[in-house]
Amino acid sequence: MGNKALIIIDMLNDFVREGGSLFVGEAGRRVIPVIASVLKRARVEKWPVIYLCDQHTCTDSEFEMFPTHCIAGTEGGEICAELTPLEGEFIIPKRRYSGFFGTDLDLTLRELDVEELLITGVCTNICVLYTTADARMRRYKVKVLKDAVASFDVQAHEFALQEMEKTLGAKVVSGTGEADL
Repeated sequence: MGNKALIIIDMLNDFVREGGSLFVGEAGRRVIPVIASVLKRARVEKWPVIYLCDQHTCTDSEFEMFPTHCIAGTEGGEICAELTPLEGEFIIPKRRYSGFFGTDLDLTLRELDVEELLITGVCTNICVLYTTADARMRRYKVKVLKDAVASFDVQAHEFALQEMEKTLGAKVVSGTGEADL
């Protein structure tokens, strides 16, 4: 099997801190320790770690549907303290749901010879789903860590997990299961 990379999507203060402008809720808080554990393993095993981060402008059209959130350069747009990146880890800003749209994510992965993505973060039915869809369209192997993704909408979360597995061909596995990763 080829190289794998850990992808951490939108674990930003506006999503995972109480009082954040688009707080996912307790589900978003619960995934932090699971992601932290997988992140620790990724660092030990020298897997590339890539943070995909909403970094909006003040006039972003996304704010027609969602409250203003994750403005570039604000505390709300910063990665939560529990998952602080280390030197050499990648931070890729994005302005749309998919981490591939308008970013150099694909180029970065190909330069690292990555073939498999371990997907974590928020929101399952939005940025996680669309990043996974674009990854599969680019023929990456994808594992979505079901206990390391969350949404503010439980039904949409469950639907997205099924969609990623049944339609997109991603493997939905536990982030706490050593053998699954």
